[in-house]
Amino acid sequence: MAAALAACPAGGRMAVSLLAAAQAHLAVRFSRPDLHAHPFAGVPYTLTEEGLPVLDGALGALSCILVARPWPLHDLGSLHHGVHPGDVPWEGDGVASELFVARVTRVESLPGDAAKTPLLYHRRAYATTADIPVPASSKPKP
Repeated sequence: MAAALAACPAGGRMAVSLLAAAQAHLAVRFSRPDLHAHPFAGVPYTLTEEGLPVLDGALGALSCILVARPWPLHDLGSLHHGVHPGDVPWEGDGVASELFVARVTRVESLPGDAAKTPLLYHRRAYATTADIPVPASSKPKP
């Protein structure tokens, strides 16, 4: 997916599916073009008003317009040196990460289970949210 968006100019459209915690396998599938050349193959999705795919089972989605070309995160130093994104080639192992800056044009509300928790990526691992225990001394008195 990211590889397809890399060729998309500013003003191009995209949809960001907000995945549920149980969809970590889809996050991997769409983030690794080196492992999954055709990430949509066999994955159910619906289309937004603009015809953009939103993955089934997602908590919601954001319809967006790209405001700039993606910026390679291995090349953040070039922000201060007037170099154009992509001028410094990626020389590391694996897939390079890119930053996409987009304007949200619509929040797609999807039917689903309100008890689902969101998929988060934190410290190089997938996670989700959990309630934080409140000490008894902090609870309001009836």
